[in-house]
Amino acid sequence: MITADFRVEPADYTVDFADLRAVRETVFVIEQQVPIDEEWDELDPQCLHLIARDATNRPIGTGRLTPERKIGRMAVLPEWRGRGVGAALLDALVDAARSRGLPEVTLHAQTHALGFYAAHGFEAYGEAFEEAGIPHRTMRRPLDGPDAAHAAHAIRTRRSEAALPVELASELDVREHSVAVIGRARRELRVLTRDLEATLYAHPALLDAIRGFATTGRGPSVRVLVIEPERLRAEGHALLPLAQRLSSVFALRTPVDPEDRQVAEACLVADETAYVFRPLATRFEGTACLDGPARARQLAQAFDRRWERARELSELRALGI
Repeated sequence: MITADFRVEPADYTVDFADLRAVRETVFVIEQQVPIDEEWDELDPQCLHLIARDATNRPIGTGRLTPERKIGRMAVLPEWRGRGVGAALLDALVDAARSRGLPEVTLHAQTHALGFYAAHGFEAYGEAFEEAGIPHRTMRRPLDGPDAAHAAHAIRTRRSEAALPVELASELDVREHSVAVIGRARRELRVLTRDLEATLYAHPALLDAIRGFATTGRGPSVRVLVIEPERLRAEGHALLPLAQRLSSVFALRTPVDPEDRQVAEACLVADETAYVFRPLATRFEGTACLDGPARARQLAQAFDRRWERARELSELRALGI
């Protein structure tokens, strides 16, 4: 695949090893702190490798297909994320698997990236697990037969439906769509909440998604505006140890402006792309959208104005929680 900005092409493991290494070790070893002896394995010389290069021939992304029908080592340099490189690599690997007559492909997806792979026809199955200290789920995509047709239809449906707001009516709705929205984030999460509702933000699924985003090493930012922090001071919260440990990623504030302290809504915004919005934070009814830049931008700007008027929740750091 060739675009005006980059191209995806096969890589020779021996000839192109230095270029593969430049991307994979930057992303996995340096950014995600994967041990180097786990990053390179005995399968590498047997795999089909693809590499993405920019207009100057510099390597910017990698991916591989193993003899075991597994896609892996999907990596894109930070400055190229969100520009279609990962999607181009994944599509090319799926095409390569199909051309080899493989009935299906599988992969281990970091939990924060589940939405990305789902948009390409992959379905998660089995329980979450840790690989190199990072939460993952196994996913698969059929490449022939009725299941493949279903997957292709699912891709078209997901991509068209991503731009449509979804009505939320229950705690489960809010939780599932929040995980999907977090999966869309590439740079920043904004969270407006009454008290970091434990049924949502302390739930393992959301914690895993937030942890996955916060530990990607691509300069992530998580800003949390807590309207009523008193319960956090008194009881703590499952998210706070992560925020304490990753203090360069997380920032927590609380409003001081009387009008801001009366805000009734709650929202979660990924970059200026995806969002979950509830007009009443005390209820679960609301809307979510995975590709709604106009509304997401509006919510982000309103959040930023409140953020600038708020104060840091320094007492949480002082308490060590």
